[in-house]
Amino acid sequence: MTLSTFTKPPPPTQHCLLSFPTPEILLVTLNRPKSLNCVNSQGHAELHAVWEWMDAEPLLRVGIITGKGRAFCAGADLKEWNDKNAAHSSGRPASPASGFAGLSRRAGKKPVICAVNGLAYGGGCEIIINADIVIASKRAAKFALPEVKRGVEAERWGLVNEVVEDGGETDEMDVGERRVVKRAVEVAGDIVANSPDAVIVSREGIKLGWEGVGAEDGSRLLMEGWANRLNQGENLKEGVKAFVEKRSPRWVASKL
Repeated sequence: MTLSTFTKPPPPTQHCLLSFPTPEILLVTLNRPKSLNCVNSQGHAELHAVWEWMDAEPLLRVGIITGKGRAFCAGADLKEWNDKNAAHSSGRPASPASGFAGLSRRAGKKPVICAVNGLAYGGGCEIIINADIVIASKRAAKFALPEVKRGVEAERWGLVNEVVEDGGETDEMDVGERRVVKRAVEVAGDIVANSPDAVIVSREGIKLGWEGVGAEDGSRLLMEGWANRLNQGENLKEGVKAFVEKRSPRWVASKL
């Protein structure tokens, strides 16, 4: 697989690594291990751009985010915050409308899996709360919202759809990290095996029902909007036809 496969190249990043376990799966690795993968203003902007790019790329179907080293994400870069305060700069370090790391307030179109390889504090925990699926190392993952200890409010914006614990124990953190990411890729592969249109619309239904207007109004809005687009798409017809013909469906990139 080459980057020419995509309609546009991925945005440039300095604070995270982008890789593709399969052509349909984007793996984002926070890459500031010496700082426990805390996210500064530039990192927020980079990650926001990455998730927007993923949603716009027809080939990509699922995103995974993990951390390098012993942390998933230790939250905000408090050193940057302190430097801004010392310089009498107004306000906190900038984060995009989509929230911490482009995820804590993200609506988006495609699912994101958190592969929690280590500690997740503050903003790192906020990322997880708004994830679609969380896969956590039973031995290494630690969760906390310690913002009030630093005089900062904790922001919680979402509801995780599924949490999967990886129970394998290991003494080597890099082995544990690979184990959690491997499991996340397996789960992402299960999602990729389904209709990309149906995944998008089902995810929207969950957001409307659980986090939006409630089950009744959410169902109505889904049927009036997304479901009509799903019914007119190629993938629904292909799924039904494949069932009748007793074969595996051949999905096409979503046009929703």
